[in-house]
Order: sequence, then structure tokens, then C-alpha cells
Amino acid sequence: MKWFNYEIMNPEFLWLLILIPMLAVWFYFTHHKNQASLSIPSIRGFEQKSSIWSRLKPILYVLRLVALTLLILAMTRPRTVQVSTKSKTTRGIDIVMAIDISASMLAKDLKPNRLEALKKVAVEFVKGRPNDRIGVVVYAGESYTKTPITSDKEIVNKIIADISWGEDLDGGTAIGMGLGSAVNRLKESKAQSKVIILLTDGVNNTGFVDPKTAAELAKDLGIKVYTIGLGTNGMALSPYYKDPSGNLVFKNVPVEIDEELLRFIARQTEGKYFRATDNVRLKAIYDEINKLEKTEIEEFRYYNYSEKYRLLVGFALLFVMLETGLRLSVYKSFI
Repeated sequence: MKWFNYEIMNPEFLWLLILIPMLAVWFYFTHHKNQASLSIPSIRGFEQKSSIWSRLKPILYVLRLVALTLLILAMTRPRTVQVSTKSKTTRGIDIVMAIDISASMLAKDLKPNRLEALKKVAVEFVKGRPNDRIGVVVYAGESYTKTPITSDKEIVNKIIADISWGEDLDGGTAIGMGLGSAVNRLKESKAQSKVIILLTDGVNNTGFVDPKTAAELAKDLGIKVYTIGLGTNGMALSPYYKDPSGNLVFKNVPVEIDEELLRFIARQTEGKYFRATDNVRLKAIYDEINKLEKTEIEEFRYYNYSEKYRLLVGFALLFVMLETGLRLSVYKSFI
């Protein structure tokens, strides 16, 4: 039983508190019987002066009732509980995010464009994995590691925020090289669970690594790959060419995603394929992956109990001693 910040171990004794008002009423109606009386014809010869001690004599009974109340409360065994927790990760997960940064990632079918929409969702995903290590690989016509797997989420999110489309990489989309680099990041991992999230908005059209070969290698290393095809169905306003001033010119072009390849990679590695056609769906996909890959955390709880009944008994004895002292001194009588 909880009472304010106290835990009451024997709440059944609280019923005894009913006796306190009953005893108070009994005293009120019977206390005059405890007073000695003397009958005389007249009191004109006596000076009528009332002492403050005589008026305060009922306090003896109050002290007794307070002491009894405290003893009843002590019998309920109140105590406070302080709980401290300590968590221990029992099954860590190493995750590498392989992100397509080809020019087509600037297409505006997601708002404000595919790359910026992905970066926003990826940052939230990283924040939701406090107990895991995460790395980032980017690719276009070739691939490279932006950050190896690390537990420093601040660094990972800064790296993701700084990602820009692949002007410094060869043109095209090398899915095989992106996947291969991600696998290479995880091959030495000692984590019990290893995961790659591979995102692309196109087809494998360049690079010297076959995506299926990279998928086989991931399978052999026990790496699970979740693949995401990013882009609307139909046409999307995408970069088409650069004008003489170096500015990108956009044009509606068909969205082409090699979904068959992405499904093969996911199936081969016991992962799952997703299709993100808008911002809402993209976020939902990362939320689903977050739920699918749960880190097992063992929580230890330590309870510190502080018993309070001793204090109540001490105060009860103090009131009993005070009442006894008054009876044997100021109110000395045979009562």
C-alpha cells in the first residue's frame, strides 16, 4: 500500500486507528468521575483562583492518545524506498547505412528533395539507437566510407547532416560498390547482430562489384541487409543537365528502381525490402526497421529500504515518558 512517499507493509493495522476517536469521546464523558469532590455548606471562605495547571490536566490524556496513535502507525511498518537502476546492453547491434548520393537524389518527388528527406529521417533513426554502433557509407559511381562504425552518435549525425550529392564521385549508381563497402566495414565486427541499410533511387549501372556477389558475401558473414527503393511511382522532377552557368536544370523523368535486385539482396541476407514513395512512407520504413532490430538491454534494479517504524516508536515512548513525568510531578495523584 502506497501512502504519499511511504510504503505501508501492514496496512491492516490502520483499522486500529478507529479506537482513537472512541477513546477521546469516552474520556470526554468520563473524565469528571476521576476528579475528587468535597461537599461543604459554603465556599465563601475560600479564595476562588483557578490554576493554569489544573486547566491543562486533560493534556495527560492527549499525550496518551498521541502515544497510542504513534504505536499503531509503527505497527503498520511504514518505510521509504529508493530505487536505482543500471542498464547493461546484452546484445549490441552494429549498423552501416549505405546511402546513394547520385545526382538523382536531388529529385523533388520527396520534399524538399530525396536526399534532404533521407538525411532528416536518418538523423532521427540514429538518435533512436543509443546502445548501438553506427557507420555511414556513401556511393554514386564509386563508394567510400564517411565514418566507420562508432558509438559516438554526435559524430554520426554531423556526418549525415553534411552529406551532399556526389559531384566529387563518378556519375552513375554503383549499388554493388556501395554494398561492398558496407560489408567491408562490418566484416571485422564482433557484434552479435550486424545490419546494413542500403538505400538507392536507381539501378546498378556502373562499378566493378556485382551487387549479387556482395550480397552473397554479406550472407556468409551473417550480415542482414534491409534495402530501400526511394522514389515515387511514375515521373519525378529530377536533375537533367547543367546549363552553361553550371546550374542544374530539372525535368520530369521516369523513376527507375531495380526493385528485383533490391528484393534479391534482402531475401538473400534474410533482410527485407521497402519502397519509399514519399516522406511519410520513408519515415515509416525507418521506424519499422528500428522496431525489427531491437537491442536487448538487461536492467538491474537496486532497492534501498528505510524503515520508519523505529522513529514512531521512539516518539511514542517520548510522549509516554512525558505523561508519566507530569503525573508524578505536577499532577501527582492516585489516579
